[in-house]
Amino acid sequence: MKLTIHFHELFRVVTFSALPSSTRAHSLCEDVSERTTSSESHRRSFTGAAAMARLSYFFFMLRNWASHRMHPETERHDSFLDRFRGPELKDVASRESNAQSVGQNDAVRKRNLATKWPLATYNMNNCNNTDDKKEDKKEEIKKDEKKDEKDEKKDEKDEKKDEKKDEKKDEKKDEKKDEKKDDKKDDKKDDKKKAEPPKEIWIMDPAADQYYKWLTVIAGPVFYNLMMIVTRACFNELQNSYTKLWLFLDYTSDFIYFADTFVRSRTGYLEQGLLVKDSKKLRDKYRTTSQFKYDMISMIPTDLLFLKFGYNNPEFRFNRLCKLSRLFEFFERTETRTSFPNMFRISNLVLYILVIIHWNACMFFAISKTIGFGSDTWVYPNISHPEHGRLARKYIYSLYWSTLTLTTIGETPAPVRDVEYLFVIADFLTGVLIFASIVGNVGAMISNMNASRAEFQAKIDSIKQYMQFRKVSKDLEARVIKWFDYLWTEKKTCDEKEVLKNLPDKLKAEIAINVHLDTLKKVRIFQDCEAGLLIELVLKLQPQVFSPGDYICKKGDIGREMYIIKEGKLAVVADDGVTQFVVLSDGAYFGEISILGIKGSKAGNRRTANIRSVGYSDLFALSKDDLMEALTEYPDAKKALEEKGKAILMKDNLIDEAVANAGADPKDMEEKVTHLQSNLDLMQTKFAQLMAQFTSSQMRIKNRITDMESKVKSIQPQDLSEVVADKDKKVQ
Repeated sequence: MKLTIHFHELFRVVTFSALPSSTRAHSLCEDVSERTTSSESHRRSFTGAAAMARLSYFFFMLRNWASHRMHPETERHDSFLDRFRGPELKDVASRESNAQSVGQNDAVRKRNLATKWPLATYNMNNCNNTDDKKEDKKEEIKKDEKKDEKDEKKDEKDEKKDEKKDEKKDEKKDEKKDEKKDDKKDDKKDDKKKAEPPKEIWIMDPAADQYYKWLTVIAGPVFYNLMMIVTRACFNELQNSYTKLWLFLDYTSDFIYFADTFVRSRTGYLEQGLLVKDSKKLRDKYRTTSQFKYDMISMIPTDLLFLKFGYNNPEFRFNRLCKLSRLFEFFERTETRTSFPNMFRISNLVLYILVIIHWNACMFFAISKTIGFGSDTWVYPNISHPEHGRLARKYIYSLYWSTLTLTTIGETPAPVRDVEYLFVIADFLTGVLIFASIVGNVGAMISNMNASRAEFQAKIDSIKQYMQFRKVSKDLEARVIKWFDYLWTEKKTCDEKEVLKNLPDKLKAEIAINVHLDTLKKVRIFQDCEAGLLIELVLKLQPQVFSPGDYICKKGDIGREMYIIKEGKLAVVADDGVTQFVVLSDGAYFGEISILGIKGSKAGNRRTANIRSVGYSDLFALSKDDLMEALTEYPDAKKALEEKGKAILMKDNLIDEAVANAGADPKDMEEKVTHLQSNLDLMQTKFAQLMAQFTSSQMRIKNRITDMESKVKSIQPQDLSEVVADKDKKVQ
C-alpha cells in the first residue's frame, strides 16, 4: 500500500512538471483541497480504469519526451528576413519563434491526447476532482475538443498559406534569377553593340570636290527655272508648242531639288575644327538656317493648280526661284577654283547683264499683251502681221527694246499711257544703277589685272631715273633693261617672300620643300643630312637670276655663299674669260666647301675658279651665315658635313693634313683669349660702375640718418607734451 502511494506521488510530480503553468496552479489548488477533504478519493483514482489511464498517459509522455530529444525542432531559415535583420533582431525573433514552437507543441500534444487517448485526457483532468464536479469537467472537455478542432482547421489553413507563401517566394526567386540572367544577356548584347563601331552614314563634306560637282548639277535646274519660267509665262506660243518637253524638264528639276534638300540636310559643318557627322545635328543645323525656309517654299507642289487652270500656266512655278542661292554659291566656288579669276568675273558680270535684259524683255512683252498689241506706238506691234507674229521676232524685238532702254543708248518709242511711263522710268533707274556698278566692277577688274605690270613698270622707271641721274653707261643701262625684260617675260618678277608672308610657317615650309627640296638633295654634302636640317636650309634658299656674261664668282673672291643651278648653263673659264674648262648645267652646284670653313684647306675660304653665266641662269644661293645659323641646332650634322668636306678635299689633294690633324689652331686660341679679355674688361668696367653707385647711395643714406638724429636731439619736452595732448584729443 505504501509502495502504491509513493508511486502515485511520483506520478503526480512528473505529471505536474509536464503541465503548463496555469494548469499547474489549478492542479495545485485541487491537490490541496483533495488532501484536506478525504483520502478515499486517492485510493479510488489508483484502482481500476483510472490506474490504467494514468499509466498509459505516463508512457505517452515518455515517448514524446524521447522523440523531442532525438529530433529537436529548428527555426526555418528565412533569407528575406535575414537581409533586413540585425544581430539583435535575429535573437529576438529566435526567442519568439521558440515560444511559438512551445505553444504549438502544447496544442499539438493536447490534440493528440484528445484523438488517440480520450480516456487519458478525461482522467488527467478529473483524476483529482470529486464526483460532484465530473459533469462540469465533461462539458469543459467537450468545449476544449471543439476548440481544438477549430484550432486544427486554422493550423491547416495557416500551413497551406505558409506553403503558398513559400511557393510564391520560390517563384519570385526563380523570376529574379531569370531576370538577372536576362539582364546579364542584355548587358552582354549592349557590350557587343558598344564594341561594334557605329554605322557610318553618308555625309557631304563642303570642302571636297564632290560638293562642287553637286553644285554644278544643281546649278543647271536653277538656271533653267530662272530663264525659262518667265519666258514661258510671257510667250504663250513657246509654252503651247513644247508642253511635253517642259513637263519633263520641270519634274526632272523638281527631283533634283528634292535631292538637293537631302544633300543640304547631310552637308557637314565644322565644330571646333572638326567636321560634324551626326545626322541629327546636321538636320537641326539645317533647320535653323534661313535657306531651309526657302527650300521648303521652293518644293511646295504648286503644280497641283494645273489640274484646275491647265498646264499652260507656268507662272505657278515661280516659287522654284527660291533656290537661287545655290547658283550664286556655284559661281563663288568656281571663282576660287579657276586659274583665270579675272576672266571669270567679267564673264559672270556679262551673264548677270544678260539675265536682267532677258527678264526686262519678257516684262515688256507681257505689258504689251495686257495693253494690247499695236494699240499705240510704244507697245509691241500687232501680231496679226505675218512678220511680227513669229515667235523669234517677238522675243528678239523685246530683247532689243530692253537692251536699248537699260543701256540708255539709242532711241526707243516714247511711252503713251501712264503705265508705260512708269515702266520706262523704272527701267531707266535700274539701268543707271546696274551699269554704274558694272562699270565700277569692270574698272576694278582691269586695274587688278594690270596691277602687277604697273608695279613692275614703276620699278623699271625708278631704276632708269637713277641710272640717268648717275650717268651710267649706255651698255650697262641696256643690260639692266634686258634683265628686267627677261624677268617679266619669264614671269619671275614676284618676290617669293612677299607672296608667302601671309601663310603660316608650316604651309610656307611645305611649299618650299615642294619647290626646292629635290634641288637641295642633289648636293653631295647634304644627301645624308637630317630632314629637319634640310627643311631649315630650304627656307633659307634665295633665288637669283644672272644675265649672259655675268660672273657668279671670280678666283680669289671670299666665298660667302654656295650656289645650286636651277636652270641655265654656267662655264668655268680661265682668267681671260674666254677659255672654257667645263660647262655646268641644271642640278650642278659649287661653293659648298668654302662656306664650311674647313680647317687645313689650302684654298681657305677663297674661290678657286672663275664661273661665268653663258645665258640667263636661275640659281639658288645659300649664304654661309644662314648655314651656320641652321647648324647651331644640329651639331652632329655639322660634324658630318665637315667630315664630308674633308674627304672631298683629301680626294682632290686640297687639304693640309698636318694642319687639319693638329688640333685647335693657335690663331683661333689667340682670338678666343682676346675675346675673353675684352669681355673681362667690360665686366670689370660694369662692376666698377655698380660699386660707385652703391657707394653714392650709401653716403646719401648716412647723410639722411645724420639729419634725422640732429632733428630728434633738438626736440624739447614741451613739444612732446603738445604731441601727446593732440593724440589724446584724437582718441577722445
